[in-house]
Amino acid sequence: MRDALDRKARMLHRSCGGRVMRRENVHLTLVFIGDIAVGRLDELRSVADTMSGAAFGIVLDQLGYWRHNRIVWAAPQTVPEPLRELVTGLERALKQAGYEFDRRPYAPHLTLIRDAREPRVLPTLDVAWPVSDFALVQSVRDEHGSRYQVVASWPLAPAAR
Repeated sequence: MRDALDRKARMLHRSCGGRVMRRENVHLTLVFIGDIAVGRLDELRSVADTMSGAAFGIVLDQLGYWRHNRIVWAAPQTVPEPLRELVTGLERALKQAGYEFDRRPYAPHLTLIRDAREPRVLPTLDVAWPVSDFALVQSVRDEHGSRYQVVASWPLAPAAR
């Protein structure tokens, strides 16, 4: 999945410039919390420990561009119900635990290119992604820029057949 998205981003980059996201950094944010003290990571883990949900598949079949922040993104046209339920559950649990987070309506997307010009043409996309877990991720700066590091992850229950 990441290879297919990376190839598409590099192809688009030729016409719109910007910075292609590092292949290993491509992710789907469930809830954006922002900066928190390192000492609160155990508390965040405890919140996520209370979550349950079913594994699901997501089809990334839409490419788009947001002019306001100059981002080229990939997204599903149809959001799987288990994804909505997981996000809603996480938001509820985080709110009860006293965390502040971005409360905009959930619009699942994967950022492919930052600081891009608007692409003249957006090609088709059809990338299947089987989702079997979710993770707590932190952004870490290194000599190559930002990279995302998994702090902890939790499995989702196998999908019912």
